[in-house]
This record gives sequence, structure tokens and C-alpha cells, in this order.
Amino acid sequence: MAGHSKWANIKHRKARQDSKRSKMWSKCARAIIVAARNGGGDPATNLTLRYSIDEAKAANMPKDTIEKAIAKGSGELGTEAYETVIYEGYGPSGVAILVECLTDNRNRTAGEVRSAFDKSGGNLGTSGSVAYIFTAKGIITLEKSAADEEQLMEIALEAGAEDIADQDDYWEVTSEPGNYIPVKEALEAAGLTLESSEMTMIASNTVECAGDVARKVMNLVDKLEDLDDVQKVHANFDIPDEELAAME
Repeated sequence: MAGHSKWANIKHRKARQDSKRSKMWSKCARAIIVAARNGGGDPATNLTLRYSIDEAKAANMPKDTIEKAIAKGSGELGTEAYETVIYEGYGPSGVAILVECLTDNRNRTAGEVRSAFDKSGGNLGTSGSVAYIFTAKGIITLEKSAADEEQLMEIALEAGAEDIADQDDYWEVTSEPGNYIPVKEALEAAGLTLESSEMTMIASNTVECAGDVARKVMNLVDKLEDLDDVQKVHANFDIPDEELAAME
């Protein structure tokens, strides 16, 4: 869990995502389209759509682009047929990797994901090979200066948070998926500035990686995240912060 939390929230990842903003917007739009198609275009009654819109906003996606994606998913602007596919595999040193995709061509996506694993010292596994390691959680982080521990605990726990952890230079608030939005809204309503917030998959164990192995693992994650059909990549590696920073 610690390894994933560091990877999910450090500024290193934010910088990488900012450099690929147009690709991020495309992935966000695809997620919104599928969520709206499956559960309707009202985020008040479609929690998956709400998650997708929040992620799009976090990526600074324009409001009209978000609305257009909702309209496409709702059938107002034609339809785009995407389906969810999950791939599981192992990276260098046995790092477990879960790859979430939205695709309109399973054969293309499978080939691209397999190629990324093969070229980076990993191997694609069978369904169920690593999924059992991961659990869906809402993760919210705040800088230490945003709130003191007592204030944060009072607000977050009352709103349904599962845990509040001290991660050295920031607070990490964890919640079950169903409580993620209420906790996020409670923190925002209290005037607290959130460093990051997302629905993600947390691993029950981690694999320590350093040096050449760490670089190989990150290379595989980069290759997977660069694929158009890949929405999110979850992994259970634990790489020291200084090594991640050196990879910027």
C-alpha cells in the first residue's frame, strides 16, 4: 500500500501527466462516455460518472469537453462503443500489474498490452493472476499545512473515512468506494485544500524495487500508460522517493 500511495500521489507523477495532457483528456473523455452510456448522464445518480468527471476536472479538462463526452455517452451526439477490459501481469522482480482498458477493438488492445510487457521484461498473466492482490479504495491527500490531525480526523472520519495516515510530508485519507465522494465533499466544504484525490486500486503487499529494476518497472508502466486504450495502471512496487524523483 505504501508503495502505491507514493506512486499515486507524488509530484513526479503529476508532472508526467501534465506533459501528456491531451492524451489524458482523451482517456478521461472515453471514461465519461462509457459511464454515461452504462448509467445515464446525471452524475447525481450515476456514481461512476461522478468519479470520471472528477478525474477529468483534476486533469484540467474543459467543461464543454466534459459535457460533450456526457452527451456522446447518453446518445445525444451519436454513440461510441467501448468496452472495459482488464489485463493482469507481472513486471520485473515479480511486480504485480493490473491494467484497466477501455477499447473498441479487443485484439488491438491485447496485442499492444502484451507487446509492452514483452519489451519491458514482464509477462502478461491470466485472468485472476494478480487481481486478488488489489482492492478498490478512495485516496485523498492533503499537505500537512492544510489541516492538523485532530481537525482532519474529526471531519474525515465523521464523513465515513476508513483511515487517516501520516505519510511524512502529507496526510493520506483512505475510504471505501461508496464513501469517497462524501469524504471528499466534507473536506472541501471545510475549506481544506486537497493535494490529490482519486479512486484507485491498493495492493495488499508490495515489492521493493531499486536501481536498474526500478527503472525497468517504471519503463513498463510508462509504456502501458502511453497506450491509447489504457485508462489506468496499478502496481504493487515500492520505489524510494529519491529514485522516483531522479527519473523525472
